[in-house]
Amino acid sequence: MTPSASERYAAARRRQAAARTELARFAAGYDFPLDDFQVQGCEALERGEGVLVAAPTGTGKTVVGEFAVHLGLAKGLKTFYTTPIKALSNQKYLNLAERYGREKVGLLTGDTSINPHADVIVMTTEVLRNMLYSGSRDLGRLGFVVMDEVHYLADRFRGPVWEEVIIHLAPQVQVVSLSATVSNAEELGDWLGHVRGTTAVVVSEQRPVPLTQHMMVGRRLLDLYTVPDSTVGTPGEADGAASVLPPLNPELLTAVRSARRAAAGGTGASTHARRYQQPWRRGSAVGGRAPRRSESGARIARLRPPSRLSVIDALEAAHLLPAIIFIFSRTGCEQAVSQVVAGGVDLTTEAEARRIREVIERRTAEVPVADLTVVGFHAWAHALERGVAAHHAGLLPVFKETVEELFSAGLVKVVYATETLALGINMPARTVVLESLRKWNGSAHVTLTPGEYTQLTGRAGRRGIDVEGHAVVLAADDVEPALVSSLASRRTYPLVSAFRPTYNMAVNLLGRSTRQRAREVLESSFAQFQADRGVVELAAQARRRRHSVAGLEEQMACHLGDFREYALLRQRIADAEADLSRQNRASRRTDTSREMSSLRRGDVVVFRTGRRSRHGVVLEVGEDRTATPALTVLGEDSRVLTLSPDTVPDGVVRVGSLRVSETVDVRRPRERDRLVGRLVEALRSGGLEQEERRRRRTRGGGGSDGTGGAQERIEALRHEMRAHPCHACPDREEHARVGRTWSKALAEADRLQARIESRTGTVARVFDAVCQVLLELGYLEPVDRGHPERELRVSAAGRLLARVYAERDLLVAECLRQGVWDGLDSAELAAALSACVYEPRATAQGMWLPVAPGTALGAALRAEARVSRRLNDLESLMRLPASSGAEPALAGAVAAWAQGAGLAHVLEDSELTAGDFVRWVKQLLDLLGQVASLPPDAEDPELSARVAGLAVLSAEASLDISRGVVAWSSV
Repeated sequence: MTPSASERYAAARRRQAAARTELARFAAGYDFPLDDFQVQGCEALERGEGVLVAAPTGTGKTVVGEFAVHLGLAKGLKTFYTTPIKALSNQKYLNLAERYGREKVGLLTGDTSINPHADVIVMTTEVLRNMLYSGSRDLGRLGFVVMDEVHYLADRFRGPVWEEVIIHLAPQVQVVSLSATVSNAEELGDWLGHVRGTTAVVVSEQRPVPLTQHMMVGRRLLDLYTVPDSTVGTPGEADGAASVLPPLNPELLTAVRSARRAAAGGTGASTHARRYQQPWRRGSAVGGRAPRRSESGARIARLRPPSRLSVIDALEAAHLLPAIIFIFSRTGCEQAVSQVVAGGVDLTTEAEARRIREVIERRTAEVPVADLTVVGFHAWAHALERGVAAHHAGLLPVFKETVEELFSAGLVKVVYATETLALGINMPARTVVLESLRKWNGSAHVTLTPGEYTQLTGRAGRRGIDVEGHAVVLAADDVEPALVSSLASRRTYPLVSAFRPTYNMAVNLLGRSTRQRAREVLESSFAQFQADRGVVELAAQARRRRHSVAGLEEQMACHLGDFREYALLRQRIADAEADLSRQNRASRRTDTSREMSSLRRGDVVVFRTGRRSRHGVVLEVGEDRTATPALTVLGEDSRVLTLSPDTVPDGVVRVGSLRVSETVDVRRPRERDRLVGRLVEALRSGGLEQEERRRRRTRGGGGSDGTGGAQERIEALRHEMRAHPCHACPDREEHARVGRTWSKALAEADRLQARIESRTGTVARVFDAVCQVLLELGYLEPVDRGHPERELRVSAAGRLLARVYAERDLLVAECLRQGVWDGLDSAELAAALSACVYEPRATAQGMWLPVAPGTALGAALRAEARVSRRLNDLESLMRLPASSGAEPALAGAVAAWAQGAGLAHVLEDSELTAGDFVRWVKQLLDLLGQVASLPPDAEDPELSARVAGLAVLSAEASLDISRGVVAWSSV
């Protein structure tokens, strides 16, 4: 239907008005039209609203954040662009500086400050939180805050910072929240509306480049589905319901079955090929473990993933490079690069190799030549020239930045990366490969979640370059097509708040408001918002459970008496027996701890692992981070083991001793073999066995183990059960089976009710416990000493704590107050403070340069450990989770570095890479900077004098350690 003249006139007026908007001027600066969701987000901003944009990785949601920057400059207001990680901050700073000019853009990341008073400042989220609490003058003209990767608020370590910022920003500031796709974006938007005012929620499920899912079986690359992946799942469908899942590719299923039969029969590959089929696994397929068999005796095949060389060959043949291959291990990434380079992979032309060398030379021009060998420069550069690289958190920043530049330029074709690459760094590829669907989460190996799978595969497909992106999963023993489909198709991955009150947060809140107002602020958190909503569902569950309990009571009705009483008696007996068993295990653990603590270097012990007893000679008696005894022993099989009461629950028995000099180092093969020979000879002589038999006869004895009372209570309950009328019921056991189900249902109903009662005011209760710890330590004081539960005020020590922004804020403040660091020089201070920053990836003994116990630094580290234990005791008393304690493992290396030692010496005998060392030292620089800027407090002259002295030393220490590899960066 042809529009009328008036309709055409109205449309023309709308087009004219749109052309005069800031959005039109902003969009004119791009060489591509904005997508609908980008336009919606930008229009909401121009209307003066906040906005939440949830869209897949690589869709261009940062365009909305950049429009906030444009609006701020147009209106003469400041814009802060926050990111979760420094690498992303650096990258965004360079992008914005190139677009708007370096004079208008600044960067603040804790250890880096460039143009800090600019109208546009890129920063880590922690920096903005610190500015809010310190009342920075730079907040004066703040009009916009962009929170990139806002889904980070689910991170249990750093997530609370995001919510602190959102809650405490001035009401007139417009907040732009950019998130990966989450299934509860509307819930997050509702909360933002409550705390920030009107907030538009813009959700896009559409990828800018379609994604095709594949699996690689042997050398074959096969589609996962028989229809395009765009049909997989739909927005709003729960968990990717089976009704919308396309069928799996029959050819793929046949290939997997054929590969399993070939593996079971040992056919289809030569001995050489089988041996090197998966070179990153220990051992080889030849002469390895016996094949697994089912209960019927049939062989069960181990389907191994294709070799890394095969993967690259297949991707190159299918024109699917460049590719990011995710390996959830830093060591695995480095090994992969070494393997494919050694295998002859060369993906670059001579011209590309020449350009790569030019970039390497430019990027590393300021690197001291003496350190190049230490950081593996030559192998790294050689691999880059072949078009292959690794990317992980353990790399030096300058190495990572070089890899990112070369990959983005299309010069590096394959990058082996850990999952940190998926966190916002702009490195899109044509293809993403997942070597495994399991990763280590810090405590166990777990399968990827659908959200993690989506985040990783979101890197596949370069907008404006690729027609489609490709995700490839390697078929293996534990990776079936159905599992891959469940991850690729599921659409439910909710965002759950990790917010919790911290010590620094508490003193800052109470320094600015009353206790009641502080509680109200905390109860406006997303965590409490979700908890309150969850009560409705919990109440429904409780009602259903109580209905189930009533039905079970009818089924177990007994004509002889109340069978509920009888069922509860039986349950009490079962619980008492379980308690007695736990008590016995705890008693055995205590005995084992006592036995271990009494041992000395050179003692020969016997211990049980599995079904056999083994002998070992004690090398060291120490403690782990929980003060549990830990024995380092050298076994008769030449293996060095760490034993604890948990790993040897049957205990250890001393059966003799050998003289072992303090100079013996079992890391030297010759000395280890010599000591093992002495141990074996002593065992063969029989003297140790005779002593073992004597000691076993004297072990145990008639001493009471403290369980007699528990046994008597169990017998009394059994007597009461036998006297109950229902004990004589002919249907007793049938009723009892129902009774067990009934007692479990009743306990579940009680637990649900307790959860309902605990949900209301959850965050505020934790805040009260935090305040109680601070009150006990003197960081808070009661306004009315007769009623400490009422109003509180911040003491001089509390004002000091308010300026310490670190994960172990209370530990830092308490060590400073107690004079733990008095008398140290600048290098020793840096080393001591490193214990308040460093967090080991795994327990490792003797990993770094040692610190002599008789030195001032050694005394300071022991004092820090004592302070940590006292804080943990207080937290336990207040039912708070224990905060991280002092970790001294890095101290020796930091002291040596601060005193001018070379990188080779610092990393000697270390399990950490140069990149890890730099990362921790940069965090230490941040903390040193905070200590250096602590203000004096007139109320406490003694504390002020100590702070002033440490401030000077901290500034000196910062200069001492900010050199060499630590100072290398392109920004």
